[in-house]
Amino acid sequence: MSRRKKAHAHANHERWLVSYADFITLLFAFFVVLYASAQVDNKKIAQVSAAIEGGFQQLGAFSGSGTVLLPSPEQKGATPPPPSNVVDLAHASQGAGYSPDVTQLKKQLEEALGEEIKKHEIEMRVTPEGLVVSLREVGFFNSGDATLLVDGQNTLTRIAGVLNAKGFHIRVEGHTDNMPIHTPRFRSNWELSTARATEVVSLLIEQHGFDPSQISAAGYSQYRPIASNDTEEGRQSNRRVDLVVVARTVGNDAKPEPVLAASGQ
Repeated sequence: MSRRKKAHAHANHERWLVSYADFITLLFAFFVVLYASAQVDNKKIAQVSAAIEGGFQQLGAFSGSGTVLLPSPEQKGATPPPPSNVVDLAHASQGAGYSPDVTQLKKQLEEALGEEIKKHEIEMRVTPEGLVVSLREVGFFNSGDATLLVDGQNTLTRIAGVLNAKGFHIRVEGHTDNMPIHTPRFRSNWELSTARATEVVSLLIEQHGFDPSQISAAGYSQYRPIASNDTEEGRQSNRRVDLVVVARTVGNDAKPEPVLAASGQ
């Protein structure tokens, strides 16, 4: 009897605190996870939204003056700032919503390239990334070749005179249609598109004094078409060199990120 009383006297009645402490710890971790999940990176949302719209615009689904869908102030409590290389389309009440630099640049290029635009040798469009100047193969390259024609070099000189004076960042991208190519110099459209982009970059740097740190080249072969490859007209549009000039964000004087320029077959 005395042993039972002794054991009962030393029984630990506070063991429940261990389970309670574990429960509180798990509950704390649960709310931390909920809080972290609720904190959305608004800048990344803006970048993804602009990238999606740009992709649809290349497919012809949206016009160049479309509006990027961003979280509303009611949803997030404040208007998220757009990334540095995306145009603030929230200020689209006047014109296309782009910074005065790009708007003025487009007008100057249209004046300088009026004849080529009429001949459909050059096309221009505005995207969330900036101004795209498409140099179509006709008038600039022989089929299957990456050497810029004399007339094309004269046109490029006029383009360079406008672009270099502004100090924009430019990326030159080469594009082709989906017709296979295999020549002694080019085994595929990848090589042709890259060679044309590099040709334009070299001329801009060596002959027109562009800053090499503000220009780049890329080749995309047939994989970024702007028209259907099922028709000859569509294939002609896809064979191009795009000079994409990155727009500055409205109210932001910082230099923009590089943009694109492309060529085709």
